[in-house]
Amino acid sequence: MALSQDDILNAIAEMSVMDVVGLIEAMEEKFGVSAAAAVAAAPAAAAEAGAAAEEQTEFDVVLTAVGEKKVNVIKAVRTITGLGLKEAKELVDGAPSTIKEAASKADAETAKKELEEAGASVELK
Repeated sequence: MALSQDDILNAIAEMSVMDVVGLIEAMEEKFGVSAAAAVAAAPAAAAEAGAAAEEQTEFDVVLTAVGEKKVNVIKAVRTITGLGLKEAKELVDGAPSTIKEAASKADAETAKKELEEAGASVELK
């Protein structure tokens, strides 16, 4: 008579950790597989499938480097964020810093273009 999956799981639940390790090693040897490879591959495959199924709709605009024209970058940050001079300067001086969070793709692209034209390096995350 064949054992059900529940019977097998209940039997494993009653085993000590060392017995379970021995069982895994015996299964790897008998079937020529490695449990570690299967466990490591499963999350990677799931992450790839999730990323392909879901397109990003919100982006963070991150100032990564100021460049040579710091004043122009501060002006661009003020225009994008509506911050005052002091706050915008602090954001620029603290690079890398997030300029805009959860922006739509169009808004993020526009902000990135403005900052790059001002001489800054920008990433969308």
